[in-house]
Amino acid sequence: MLLDKSLIKGFSDYLRLEQALSDNTIDAYCHDTELLKEHLEESGHSLSVDSITHEDLENFFAQLYDLGISATSQARILSGLKSFYKYLLQERICEADPTQLVSFPTIGRHIPEVLSYEEIVSMMNCIDLSDKFGHRNKAIIEVMYGCGLRVSEVISLNISEIYFKDEFIKVFGKGSKERLIPIGKKTLNEMLLYIQGERMHQDINPKYSDKVFISARGSSLTRQSVFLLVKSLAEKAGIKKTISPHTLRHSFATHLLEGGADLRAVQQMLGHSSISTTEIYTHVSDDYLRQTIMQYHPRWHSQNTSTN
Repeated sequence: MLLDKSLIKGFSDYLRLEQALSDNTIDAYCHDTELLKEHLEESGHSLSVDSITHEDLENFFAQLYDLGISATSQARILSGLKSFYKYLLQERICEADPTQLVSFPTIGRHIPEVLSYEEIVSMMNCIDLSDKFGHRNKAIIEVMYGCGLRVSEVISLNISEIYFKDEFIKVFGKGSKERLIPIGKKTLNEMLLYIQGERMHQDINPKYSDKVFISARGSSLTRQSVFLLVKSLAEKAGIKKTISPHTLRHSFATHLLEGGADLRAVQQMLGHSSISTTEIYTHVSDDYLRQTIMQYHPRWHSQNTSTN
């Protein structure tokens, strides 16, 4: 049987009638199943539930990680998929449960991967501006690094939310919370080059007429397309780190703190509801400071080179 809307509808009915779960939980579990379906479609995989292996699920969760989905959210998605396969087995729709071989992600703080300013510039220099989407791609990297946006915020950004004169952009983050973020002149100029250039010559679906970043099909970009862009540029720049669009957001925050920015200001720009979430970047900065003092302070340097 195929993983399609009718199967997900049957799963929804099962959760409601047999498991008596809340509407919010049912919606979340069905959404998790839709995410898996979208991943399989994008990767060209068969939608037959019998053909889905634990390796396919591992690849799915690897993509979620690369897109910046937290370990807590990944664990919840895995719970949803486990319930889905419990339903499939009970209804004899499939004979095996590949989720049994997928481990729950470790939930806890980890230091995020960060790019240096030089690495980010190197990525931008790898963009071919003669390509029909060259200025769009450079504007994407500029605004992600220059404003610390999540990938979802980038693809949903509207032209009407860019205040060119005041040099601010309006962003709607998690929970549709609104925030204003300063945007630098270089980033604004790249946005203008794209909006007044390449974008003007695109055939845009009226539904997406206010969206800043437009795909080749005339619609809004997808998370996957931005992910592939960032990975491609990193490879061209010879960067060996494991990075994703979220890495540019990590780099934005880290570079601000290294430059002396106030933690509360960085919290506000990132749209974090709790400052404890932002504090993870102070650990990255501490590592940077330690490396700096070890490299340049004569006493530390002499200790490192001493043969004693």
